[in-house]
Amino acid sequence: MTASPCAGGARPSSFLAFDYGLKRVGVATGNLVIGRASPLRTLAATGVARFDAIGALIREWQPDALVVGVPRHPDGAPHENTERARRFARQLQGRFGLPVHEVDERYTTTEAHAAGAADVDAASAAIILDQFLAATTPP
Repeated sequence: MTASPCAGGARPSSFLAFDYGLKRVGVATGNLVIGRASPLRTLAATGVARFDAIGALIREWQPDALVVGVPRHPDGAPHENTERARRFARQLQGRFGLPVHEVDERYTTTEAHAAGAADVDAASAAIILDQFLAATTPP
């Protein structure tokens, strides 16, 4: 899923990122001005409650776009959670009407553990967003 322009064709500058999981979703925020992401929290809700919690975060942070980590095997091949994360991304776009970017999230949980993160899911979301921001920000 690629992003469509924000209202008025402006380039998106603030983001919420998600590390999708069946039981938990890590959330981070960041923007192009600072060029860095910060972990927010992990949502331990499922179903409608999960989307209600995400809606509350969207109202609070008012991002221009969303970023979702899409897991893959080390060789890049999809696995059982790849399509689940992509479906989650489509649901976010449909429910909230914001552009959604998908980012390869291989090794983000490993990186978060190695860094000693207290909230591994939120830290993984921040790593996902940092990867996106690095690819989006001109040198």
